[in-house]
Amino acid sequence: MDKVFSADATAIAFEQRGSGPALVLVGGAFMTRHESAELAALLAERFTVITYDRRGRGDSGDSPAYDVQREVEDLDALIGHAGGEAMLFGMSSGAVLALEAAARGSAVTRLALYEPPFVTDDSRPPLPADYVAHLDELVEQRAYGDAVAYFMTAAVGMPAEAVAAMRQAPFWAGMEAVARTLPYDGRVMGGTMSGRPLPADRWQSVTVPVLVGSGDAGAPHMLTGAREFAALADNFTFRVFPGQEHTIAPAVLAPVLADFFTAGEQV
Repeated sequence: MDKVFSADATAIAFEQRGSGPALVLVGGAFMTRHESAELAALLAERFTVITYDRRGRGDSGDSPAYDVQREVEDLDALIGHAGGEAMLFGMSSGAVLALEAAARGSAVTRLALYEPPFVTDDSRPPLPADYVAHLDELVEQRAYGDAVAYFMTAAVGMPAEAVAAMRQAPFWAGMEAVARTLPYDGRVMGGTMSGRPLPADRWQSVTVPVLVGSGDAGAPHMLTGAREFAALADNFTFRVFPGQEHTIAPAVLAPVLADFFTAGEQV
């Protein structure tokens, strides 16, 4: 494990493996660098793969006041370490963070996204208008278990009874450990889980090739949102992964990512 320092001097923990063009993996809610280890190992055969702990998680530091721009600067620090430019793969809300970095001018050469959790139809309820504010309150009260439960019901859409049973599971403590960053993901998503169409101009500055993937066996709104996003620009390509849900098998995902990212290599 190594560290880089972001623009605000926050230490960002990362691991690097493999050789070849630089590829940074950006995790979604709850994810640390460890959850990406299997995918990273598969991709390291062809790329220099960087996995990292987003700020406030794992071995990374944090700052008192959060702003999405700080997370973009964290990626910029990692890209700088990688040589000044990199490709990005983002998962779930991490896909939207990676997209935001590309839109804000980070040195991203190609971008792949898997199931950015947009809600653009009525197949499920939209996020409550006070979703992020309520998460902030729970985190301020150190009610981390309640914050996780609220995320799982309001954002993921799980039944409250199922979430109550999950609280007894061994993995719950690990989710509570990073629950203070759940409002960060809410701010990254912005208004894109409102049930309304995506803003056509929000990402118009992203001109690099973008691969947008979704499984067809998970929540219907994921597939719809990914498809509608991919239709926003000619440089966005949509790909369906048959039989896959929001947690996609690394062995299924890795070859598709490898083909997409190597398509940009000079020959």
